[in-house]
Amino acid sequence: MKDSVAEEHLYLSFSHQYGDSIFPLHTSISLFLLSYCDCKLFKIFLVPTGENADEQFVTKNLLGDLEVHLISRCQLPVVVQSCCLPAVVVKDGKFCRAGLSVVLRHIIQKTYEADPAKKNVLELLGFKKTCLKACAEVSQWTRLCEISIPLAVEGFLTAPPEHCQTIPPDILQLERKLGEPVRVHNDDKIRRQKLQQQKAGAKAAVPVLDKEATEEGKTVEMQEHPLPSLELSIAFSKLLVQEVSDAVNREAPNIRRIKTSDLPLLERVFAEGLYFTLADIVLLPCIHQFLVSSRKQGKNLVNLPLICSWYRRVQEVPGVKKAAGKCNMELVQLPEVTSAPEEQLQDISSIPDELEKENEDNHFIGGPRPTMTKLM
Repeated sequence: MKDSVAEEHLYLSFSHQYGDSIFPLHTSISLFLLSYCDCKLFKIFLVPTGENADEQFVTKNLLGDLEVHLISRCQLPVVVQSCCLPAVVVKDGKFCRAGLSVVLRHIIQKTYEADPAKKNVLELLGFKKTCLKACAEVSQWTRLCEISIPLAVEGFLTAPPEHCQTIPPDILQLERKLGEPVRVHNDDKIRRQKLQQQKAGAKAAVPVLDKEATEEGKTVEMQEHPLPSLELSIAFSKLLVQEVSDAVNREAPNIRRIKTSDLPLLERVFAEGLYFTLADIVLLPCIHQFLVSSRKQGKNLVNLPLICSWYRRVQEVPGVKKAAGKCNMELVQLPEVTSAPEEQLQDISSIPDELEKENEDNHFIGGPRPTMTKLM
């Protein structure tokens, strides 16, 4: 980091500890991203929401190798006092970035600017760097990741046992989202490659990918789990910052002549599609706490097969287990979950639509967050 670069301060709320997470979950999410990016560019302040926060307790148990300072609400810079945390401000500056998605995107961008070799960090922003860029006021997906899921999990964990018998509707909505077909910018090309793979007896190019990963010494986690599909091979080639053409073969002429409507659909690998993005980083601490609590209560996760598969898959991403270890997040190994009966899945699919209509304005936090480009 250059001396001429102004120091930036990151302010996070702290209410309490539950298990291996700091609450509110927005704070756990922010700390997890900092650990994943190995980012030490920000001076971090925890802002207790109560009167009796124990600084030694917080720093000893929850923060890994991050240096964190406690500060009371009244000591916050004036520009931050009127904002919902998390928030980032340049030291002695008057411009404040507030809101989870805005702050997380800023952390990613600053990490890459400081070390352009961390291309895997920049890839978290997705195609055209738009992951979670649209604010929650206009994007249902951002709203689900940034607001609805964290609040649903916090409510689930703090509710009396008799009120925790049902899965929160927002979790069911995420389950449905994970079952939707994938659309990516090179959708047609990848679907043709998938068809060619199916016709060739599902022979993926995974061995080539594993060989390259071994030669470059970039990951060990991938070696332990063979990738069963074209979607997975493409997803992990992206994580290794390789071109897709390195992981898959060019389609045959007869495949290129097939109509797009006749091509097989792509299966969802991560939250937003084929690639690991910031959305997965945001969801992981929340879903982790929900699954751990559900298992302790002896709940059957049969209605959440896609969420369970996603949770297992995210653990295979290079760097995730290391970041979780820094945050004292003990990721669990879930057994394979068989799909729920068809009638149960139909019940699940009907819940989220009602939820969106009834709770459109519930739990709203913050106001519009236009980008500087739009303001100019």
